[in-house]
Amino acid sequence: MATALFITQEDLVRNSIISGSTDFDKIIQFVKIAQVIDIQNLLGTDLYNKISEDIISGAAGGAGLTGNYLTLVTEFIQPTLIWFAQMNYIPFSAYSITNKGILKGSSETAQNVDKDEVDYLVAKAREYANYYSTRLVDYLCFNNSLFPEFSSNTNNDISPDTSSTAFNGWVL
Repeated sequence: MATALFITQEDLVRNSIISGSTDFDKIIQFVKIAQVIDIQNLLGTDLYNKISEDIISGAAGGAGLTGNYLTLVTEFIQPTLIWFAQMNYIPFSAYSITNKGILKGSSETAQNVDKDEVDYLVAKAREYANYYSTRLVDYLCFNNSLFPEFSSNTNNDISPDTSSTAFNGWVL
């Protein structure tokens, strides 16, 4: 089955810190990772597959996403996916693997950031991803009747993770 991306390159560039001049081929695998791991974990297999099939149907001239599913994707899934994709991409953004080995790119006018700064950016992206994840799960739980696939997972399907996605520290 083809992979239907839930966001476009334009969605990512317009709603993230990723520059429009960044080669999308370097980012796409991180979008796929975030979608398959993080988003599918929140939606469950059946709802994830329903949305994928609707997107593919729309690309093939079918009805595509409509109604509540379109709202779910544009208002809740896309912002979550954008931040999870950034969270996954940031640690790798400075590196390229070529036939010459692993290279770290730099520019004459730019400075490389240190590990603490990268860790900070990842932590902030994770914070935003967790915020949007919580909104997504709350919306799905509150509107469960609009999305029957959210609770129809069986056997080897991934069931939605409806636990709190945010870590608020230790309470002693």
